Amino acid sequence: MMGTTVIRKILLSLASIFLVWQSYGLLRHIDQAEISHWGLSLFIAWVINMFITGIFAFSGFAFPTQRLLPDTYYAIHHPQRLKKIYRTLGVDRFRKLLLATLWRGKKQRKKYFDGTKAGITHLEEQSTKSEFGHLIPFVVLSLVSIYLIFVDQIQLRIFTLLFNILGNLYPVLLQRHHRMRIQVLKKRFERKV
Repeated sequence: MMGTTVIRKILLSLASIFLVWQSYGLLRHIDQAEISHWGLSLFIAWVINMFITGIFAFSGFAFPTQRLLPDTYYAIHHPQRLKKIYRTLGVDRFRKLLLATLWRGKKQRKKYFDGTKAGITHLEEQSTKSEFGHLIPFVVLSLVSIYLIFVDQIQLRIFTLLFNILGNLYPVLLQRHHRMRIQVLKKRFERKV
């Protein structure tokens, strides 16, 4: 069992390193590329987002990367503000889309929350892991979007930014909303005890 865990961490780390290398190679030459067709811009923007998000996803599967940020970051300090942003940006529609597609199976959802008190702690940990896995790519891809302006790849920048918002910002807001609700549940359990 121990050997399997080590091998898994090595393979996930190698996948992350591979995506770092591929991202660097793609972005290093992007200023020389002639990308005039919107379809090609859309595809390259998607690839850039997948590569950079994948770097942090693979490393997050291998290691507890969410611990790089302090616990105070993950605590929800302004729930009313979060609720307003959540409603304004329509994050609930995004959540429903995820539940109808990627998170459709009950078996998959039970991996994150099994309905028990102990499951709440596991759900909270998974939420922080998921948020970190989207937060850092959101920041990096936002910087990449700025870089794309300087290399005169405006159309590519727009698509990269759109994919980044949908693929990273919305998941961050969704996870923060989950944790806001988890904090309420934990307080109820503490009062009962």
